[in-house]
Amino acid sequence: MMQIDITKQLYGAKGTMQLRINLQIASGEFVALAGESGSGKTTLLRILAGLESAQGHISMDQKIWLDAKSTLPPQKRQIGFLFQEYALFENMNIEKNLLFVNNDKQLAHQLLELTHLSELKQRYPRQLSGGQKQRVALCRAMMNRPKLLLLDEPLSALDPTMRSNLQQEILTLHKTFGTTTIMVSHDPSEIYRLAQRVILLEQGKIIQEGSPKSILLQHNHTNQFSLEGELLEILQVPPLYIAIVSIGQQLIKLSITETQAKQLTIGQRVTVNTNAFAPTLNGK
Repeated sequence: MMQIDITKQLYGAKGTMQLRINLQIASGEFVALAGESGSGKTTLLRILAGLESAQGHISMDQKIWLDAKSTLPPQKRQIGFLFQEYALFENMNIEKNLLFVNNDKQLAHQLLELTHLSELKQRYPRQLSGGQKQRVALCRAMMNRPKLLLLDEPLSALDPTMRSNLQQEILTLHKTFGTTTIMVSHDPSEIYRLAQRVILLEQGKIIQEGSPKSILLQHNHTNQFSLEGELLEILQVPPLYIAIVSIGQQLIKLSITETQAKQLTIGQRVTVNTNAFAPTLNGK
């Protein structure tokens, strides 16, 4: 069991806000953190990893990670952390990238087998695709058999097919090693496939939590989930205005009002709210 009761003052685009999290996570649970950018999701991961300070209490299986008297260093927390960036050692092949973390060849070979990388273990990062590099980074994050695996949108730069494949491999490793996993994601389909519970943050506070189905499929709240993208073009098709928005690897078309068309700027970052049957577009 992981117990989190922390506070931290944050400074963002909307000014100062207080990150205030009181949460319990069962051992072996897969939890997704969702919410708009700037709501405190990544900061919470970094606090759990020991990379940022906070006030309060964190414990894992009754071992104190943070309290008023002390803070346990990151290297003693038994965590694995997977970012968007691969951060692999370019002068080492795949196998040596893993063994650099922990010289356990049996574990390295097991991880490479589970992620379908065994035949590539002698290749160097420069010889791999983006998806293959991210699988190596995932294996490396598991090399110390972490009690807690932290995922900060690790698949956001990959194409949809590769994302789907890696989602399954993340789930396989999570179940095989019984790891407690906390993932930050803006992708509803990713959350739905992987998570057992969703924690929805807004301005540093938990505003809702529940199963992916109960959170993602509800339609009686506004601004629950949103996807970020870039406004590429606004087309006038009388009497409508059509916005072309790039989200990840996809382009979508949305009907907007004349007022919205006049307020938006090409190249602007926008959010597409997707909690209702009729998506809405908002400038950031």
